[in-house]
Amino acid sequence: MKKLIPVFYLIMALAIISCGSNPYAKTNRLHKKQAKAYGKQLQQFPTPENQKESALNYGDYWVGTTNFNLRKPNYVVIHHTAQDSLGQTLTTFTLPRTQVSSHYVIAKNGEIFHMLNDYYRAWHGGIGKWGNNTDLNSSSLGIEIDNNGKEEFTDLQINSLIELLKEIKEKYSIPDENFIGHSDIAPSRKVDPNANFPWKRLAEEGFGLWYDEAEVENLKLEAEFFKPNPLAINLNSRLNTRIPFIDKLVFPEVIPADFNVENALKIIGFNTSDLEAAKSAFKLHFIQEDLNQPFGKHDLKVLYQLHKKYL
Repeated sequence: MKKLIPVFYLIMALAIISCGSNPYAKTNRLHKKQAKAYGKQLQQFPTPENQKESALNYGDYWVGTTNFNLRKPNYVVIHHTAQDSLGQTLTTFTLPRTQVSSHYVIAKNGEIFHMLNDYYRAWHGGIGKWGNNTDLNSSSLGIEIDNNGKEEFTDLQINSLIELLKEIKEKYSIPDENFIGHSDIAPSRKVDPNANFPWKRLAEEGFGLWYDEAEVENLKLEAEFFKPNPLAINLNSRLNTRIPFIDKLVFPEVIPADFNVENALKIIGFNTSDLEAAKSAFKLHFIQEDLNQPFGKHDLKVLYQLHKKYL
């Protein structure tokens, strides 16, 4: 009997260590319990009995198709946590009363916490719209980056994010333009990820679209371009004379005076029910400076050049 006592204590010690190694062991058990309940719902099949209770005109027997699979995400929505620490975020996402969650959380040191199966619906987007999609939670993956909303993102975070996005994009065949930010889908109430987020770098990796800076530089507003010009007057007087250097001139692209900002924002995907908020969200994503300034000429040129990529 005495020989069994050390074994008993060893087993108890191992149990304590195993429980203490993961501070979220309790909520993990709740997670598994809830996942199991949803699994049971997926295994429920129509029966003649429950169909007879319906007013619908069902057939005499149930026919189950053999051709189906799981629905997959088609968007990725990127957030900053707006909290003071990784621990605070993980706790927030494991408290039922908060009613918020995300598929992934990326720590400042680059560690990735995968909190929810990709096929499950996380509560990360809230009320929002992108294009005609009014339920982004049901069609997207949410990625939260540990950041209080004002600080720079760490290189380790961005490197991990890019590697994660590569895996997600390949696995689910998500289009380039469907990598967006929380502020894009909820422009009147959200500002994440903040202006420090490297959208241009992500676009270079194939996650999101970006504008061609050289083309923007060459753009002119119609009011800037069509002015009385002595050269033009001189050319008009010599219409029948060939001028060799004219063949080599590169004229800038001109933005027409009737270019519709609201329609262009809609083409990209922004909800323009609050047009000023949509403009601000556009600037936060694509301009990332002078955010408190009105929509200016440069912003207009970027919008014009960029919206054509979404057509």
